[in-house]
Amino acid sequence: MEQTTQQPRDGRALPPSVLALAAATFCVVTTEMLPVGLLTSLGEGLRTSDGTTGLTLTLPGVVAALSAPLLPVAVRRADRRTVLCALLVLLAAANLLSALAPAFGVLLVARALVGVCIGGVWAVAAGLAVRLVRQESAGRATAVIFSGIAVASVLGVPAGTLMGGVVGWRWAFAAMTLLALAVAALLAVLLPPLPAGEAVRLREVFGLVRTPAVRTGLLVVALLVTGHFAAYTYVRPALERVPGLGSGPVSGVLLVYGVAGIAGNFLGGAAAARDPRRSLLALSAVLSAAVLLSVPAGGSLPAAVALLVVWGLAYGGVSVSAQNWLMAAAPGRQEAGSALFAGVFNAAIALGALLGGRAADRFEVAGALWLGGALAALALGAVMAAGRDPRTARTKGTPPRLPAE
Repeated sequence: MEQTTQQPRDGRALPPSVLALAAATFCVVTTEMLPVGLLTSLGEGLRTSDGTTGLTLTLPGVVAALSAPLLPVAVRRADRRTVLCALLVLLAAANLLSALAPAFGVLLVARALVGVCIGGVWAVAAGLAVRLVRQESAGRATAVIFSGIAVASVLGVPAGTLMGGVVGWRWAFAAMTLLALAVAALLAVLLPPLPAGEAVRLREVFGLVRTPAVRTGLLVVALLVTGHFAAYTYVRPALERVPGLGSGPVSGVLLVYGVAGIAGNFLGGAAAARDPRRSLLALSAVLSAAVLLSVPAGGSLPAAVALLVVWGLAYGGVSVSAQNWLMAAAPGRQEAGSALFAGVFNAAIALGALLGGRAADRFEVAGALWLGGALAALALGAVMAAGRDPRTARTKGTPPRLPAE
């Protein structure tokens, strides 16, 4: 099937459809992470403990990990514009149900629906850049689409937290309902028709794992994301122990970290478009060093802040660089590769928080940081062991190149 492409008029500016996809990723990630800043008020309002309320974060990640590889199979030949619009409408419904939830069980049902939307939007949207722009602009377009994730952490979640503190947590979810509907309308207006190519089958999705370069990419994603969340989950208590940096200024430092993450997203995207292997090598090395050095640097305020900024820059480039790796490793199978990527990524988020908690319980906060840095170092070893750029590491058993779906 012929590839649907929107050509920017000046050859440099990206079409509005790419920005609409960035808005979609911003919306789903903000919704996913919203309970981070509302945990206390959610527990008080629904009379649940902090540990139980934490399921509102764990459940969407688990459901997203399962739905990401399954949803492209379920929708098969449906137009991808229609699929994305439907997912954003479902997200709006889930947020409305969250806002009106009379009991914690109802809220969990709503959060499970959020997980379906997260997995679906990631699986479909992540691989669409090659269909919307010229080949030479695909890397930049992919970076813009993934920038919605970083911006959600810097702006979306704090804004939702502020609203929850001022008018109550239910109104924060109500606001996300309106935002999801607005983004659904944007997608309907700005995206061109995106008919599916060959129907995605489950065996095709999991069959990609037989490709060495795909397998390496997924392993690196699992190690980096698990390591990051094992350490980052406990970065606030780690910073609060730094001399001269109390609980108040920590929020400002974390905001700087988020801004660095946005910059890292675009820098990593530019580097990965040229050479995804070299980009992941650099990111893995820098991330590992920054996290590991954060432990001994905890006694120095300038060193701790500088390392956190470097951490943000490095992790900000992980998503877009890994996506570029997988697109290069499985040409013509962007959606199947994106589905695997989203599934592994979301599973790693949940696993990282779990392992980080165990390490912190046994070895205090430093244990979570040591674990995170060690996993990033293992990711560096995995990329080095791959030995070749994914564009040249395809094997005889790799699915043949097909027209972009």
